[in-house]
Amino acid sequence: MDRSLYVGMTGASQILQAQAVQAQNLANVSTMGFRADLYSFEATPVVGPGFATRVNAVAQNSGFSAATGMLSQTGAPLDVAIRGEGWLAVQAKDGSEAYTRAGDMHMTPDGLLVTATGLPVLGDGGPISIPPSDNVVVGTDGTITVIPQGVGPKGAGPVGRLKLVNPPVAQLLKGADGLMRQKNGLPAAADATVQVESGTLESSNVNAPRALVEMIELSRLFDMQTRLMNSTDQNEQAAQKLLAPN
Repeated sequence: MDRSLYVGMTGASQILQAQAVQAQNLANVSTMGFRADLYSFEATPVVGPGFATRVNAVAQNSGFSAATGMLSQTGAPLDVAIRGEGWLAVQAKDGSEAYTRAGDMHMTPDGLLVTATGLPVLGDGGPISIPPSDNVVVGTDGTITVIPQGVGPKGAGPVGRLKLVNPPVAQLLKGADGLMRQKNGLPAAADATVQVESGTLESSNVNAPRALVEMIELSRLFDMQTRLMNSTDQNEQAAQKLLAPN
């Protein structure tokens, strides 16, 4: 059987994987701080007897886009957006330290500072807890200052500091939960140069129009692969008729 049939089959299956990546990106267009997944196609020759006349196109995971999303003012004191490069440290569900750009934080009834998805926000000494207070302010360096209830402005003081990190993008790996971790599995060191802007959130960096166009292109490529398989099948049938004994 002609190996072009397997080339078409492989191409179609790999295109489906690329479509799944783009569908995931489009589903997170409105997710705060989301980083778009990237993919690329790599040419892989089909090995075997005879000449190398067939080449498969294999979809490869190319990491994620580090582009900055749009910033929007919310006015909420616990909403923060990172200025420029950097990440906010959180505690993942498995207990490991992970990093995100989603700064839509809130407090639990127990005073624990968590993200919108319920992940504890980490400070220099672990998860941050905020006592009952009349006012909460997050400084540009991530320092959280509160005015305890019934004390007044003169009693304002810091209760913690957000752990902000800035490891090289090449050292980060995006997990299935959408959070970033260092490839070596170790926690990143805090970076005092990373700054945040209070009352602001960063949107997803997915370019929706471009993603939709790529989905259409992938759909057309999928149709091309299926036509290749159909043409190969027709050629096989024609060859069998020609070679059949009279």
